[in-house]
Amino acid sequence: MEELRRRKGITTHETATIPYDVEEITNSETVIGFMLHVVPDSEPERWLKKQNVVVNGLPTVAGTLLYHDEPQIHIPKAAVKLYRYTTSDAEGSRDHLAYTPITIEGSLYEMITRAVSETKRQVEEMPVLEKGTGLTKVRYPEETLHEIITNAVIHRDYAVNDDVHVRIFENRIEVQSPGSLPANITPKNILDERFARNPMIVRLLNKFPDPPNKDVGEGLNTAFAAMRSLELKDPDIIDTGSSVLVVIKHESLAAPESRIVEHLKAHGTINNREARVLLSRPEADRSVRRLFTKLTDAEVIERAPGTERGGSRYRLTVKQDFEPVPTSDAGTSD
Repeated sequence: MEELRRRKGITTHETATIPYDVEEITNSETVIGFMLHVVPDSEPERWLKKQNVVVNGLPTVAGTLLYHDEPQIHIPKAAVKLYRYTTSDAEGSRDHLAYTPITIEGSLYEMITRAVSETKRQVEEMPVLEKGTGLTKVRYPEETLHEIITNAVIHRDYAVNDDVHVRIFENRIEVQSPGSLPANITPKNILDERFARNPMIVRLLNKFPDPPNKDVGEGLNTAFAAMRSLELKDPDIIDTGSSVLVVIKHESLAAPESRIVEHLKAHGTINNREARVLLSRPEADRSVRRLFTKLTDAEVIERAPGTERGGSRYRLTVKQDFEPVPTSDAGTSD
């Protein structure tokens, strides 16, 4: 019943208290540094009580995670495990481990910072073979890694006895966070709906200098936009029932022209604004107009009747058997 209440968002484990000496957080290096930068005119214990992270003389789970120097002493499975596999197989095995998995511990602020930094370092060391260019480095947007790892740490279910797992494969990165998606959140609506499993952690972490989260519910949207800016496919979000798995694939999107054609097959028409959203192009970008001109000249698309003057929309040509969609070049895709 308690697990069901947590899944529905009725209760949260972050408010549970832990029986240990409160001075471990009221006198920690983490809280002293935080107080000096954020609330220098207040005493740690008084401020922590006011924020309800010390309740009846006991630290809460949220208080421990945020302000204890080593929260894993009292919440052992609250770390990030980092793995590097020398394979692109669907499952990683011990034989494919590049090194003994790294365990990253510490307060949430420190743990997120180190986990993102170490993941980025590991990825930048990975050579990949690309046709015509030889060995090159894998490119993942730093914003994507930052936002997805941050979300995995702050929105996980801390009542589940497991760590956050970051698995680096040759063709993807998997970030697995304990606990299923809470309340009304699903993989389909996660970019549009807002629900914080641990609202106290979200709010208080945002008070740290240069916080890893912005507390505006846009983290995953930023992650997706960063992938699209490099013409990479959107991450996959999978609710396994006991955890949330995000798969960040190093797999290019189809050429912009092909994506416009696929959109037209599904929706019938498209205009400049819709194409910019589809292709993640900036508001002032003129390349979409050139793409429309290119596709029109190739008789792949045409202006929809009645929209020639202002507010132009395009549709696939009536002609059924057109040539393959032209691929982008430097002059059309910018």
